[in-house]
Amino acid sequence: MAGLDKRVSTYEEALAGLTDGMTVLAGGFGLCGIPENLIAEIRRRGVKDLTVVSNNCGVDGFGLGVLLEDRQIRKMIASYVGENALFEQQLLNGELEVELTPQGTLAEKMRAGGAGIPAFYTATGYGTPVAEGKEVREIDGRHYILEHAICGDFAIVKGWKADHFGNVMYRHTAQNFNPLAATAGKITVVEVEEIVEPGELEPSQIHTPGIYVDRIIQGSFEKRIEKRTLRD
Repeated sequence: MAGLDKRVSTYEEALAGLTDGMTVLAGGFGLCGIPENLIAEIRRRGVKDLTVVSNNCGVDGFGLGVLLEDRQIRKMIASYVGENALFEQQLLNGELEVELTPQGTLAEKMRAGGAGIPAFYTATGYGTPVAEGKEVREIDGRHYILEHAICGDFAIVKGWKADHFGNVMYRHTAQNFNPLAATAGKITVVEVEEIVEPGELEPSQIHTPGIYVDRIIQGSFEKRIEKRTLRD
């Protein structure tokens, strides 16, 4: 633990200890609630052979997509390819190892990892390629496959507000995968828009308790829109 005060002042300090070959859990869904500055710091550090677990892999030139550009990701565990043409290209060319996982199963894998549950049974994916090579069990007349939990060496998370103790609030749909990832990292780093004094956050509105958080940093964010639809 980093002590009661989890604040760090630089992104270099926020990701101290991240090395080649590690597993990184990244919160966010598309470009909503992604830890964009922590991703940029991973790119700057130049670490390679990473396994990255996230719903998808950003877009070309932004979010996790920048790590694909620099060939820093060896394996991607995600629920879909999304809007990233480079992700699709590297997958089809065999340059990137990809483990496509049903979205709800991926969320539960991280939740289980954070809860200390090593594996669980789910009916999702039974009878499809998702189930190949996995243990199958029949319970009450229905077939289930065994899925293993996911934990990471680092979890990188985007929050809205946090206090010095690392208690975090997320804004609206940024609650997607961020609270799940935050619980499942050996080292959890959260970047937020605002850091407030202890006691300013309403306890009932805290989504991630500080016990899960090792480092917090305040940043500024571009907040891109993934798809813009205009009406004449």
